[in-house]
Amino acid sequence: MSNETTHETDDDLTVVHVMRHGEVANPDGILYGRLPGYHLSELGRRMADRVAEHLASRDVTYVVASPLERAQETAEPIAKAHGLDLATDERLIEAGNIFQGKTFGVGDGALRKPGNWRHLINPFRPSWGEPYVDQVVRMMNALSTAKDRARGHEAVVVSHQLPIWIVRSYVERRRLWHDPRKRQCTLASLTSFTYRGDRIVSVGYTEPARDLVPAHLLAGAKPVKGKDKAFGA
Repeated sequence: MSNETTHETDDDLTVVHVMRHGEVANPDGILYGRLPGYHLSELGRRMADRVAEHLASRDVTYVVASPLERAQETAEPIAKAHGLDLATDERLIEAGNIFQGKTFGVGDGALRKPGNWRHLINPFRPSWGEPYVDQVVRMMNALSTAKDRARGHEAVVVSHQLPIWIVRSYVERRRLWHDPRKRQCTLASLTSFTYRGDRIVSVGYTEPARDLVPAHLLAGAKPVKGKDKAFGA
């Protein structure tokens, strides 16, 4: 067995920025989940452009997105700014949800219907959708792939609020079940994982487009009836 010590350097550092997509055009307040056909709103496109400008000077060598339209459209200006082809990774998709396609507004949505209550019996799994543990596995694998593709540089990964929050919670050793209103993962935000070699050594969070995000959609904001029209992740 060798007694040599391996010394890690800055060349071993890789940053994977995991971005939530911008605002979606969703006037009916549908929980769109994995449904096709939901695109960025004009404001959402401005958010995507803002983050592309924010990252323009960074050493980004790989850009990848969930297959859903809103994620692809968010990632496009970032890939273009760096002269890169946009990759797609199915593992970055939104979490599965039994309420997909239903109205989920404050006081006027699916939770008022007793027939839906049976899906809410276990918030720890959760019983209404894709298990948190499954989200952790696929997201960690997707991040690892992005890290390998951009090793020694930076990658941008565009995904959705719940999978991003769950993988961050796992890395930071928090419980996976949580109050959705307290997720720190606003529209067009960046949750940045720094790897030294293959090990995550830090997690950062920034909101380059915060001034463009409607106040009621910021983390911790009190839901307002009739204004949750960008619901989803």
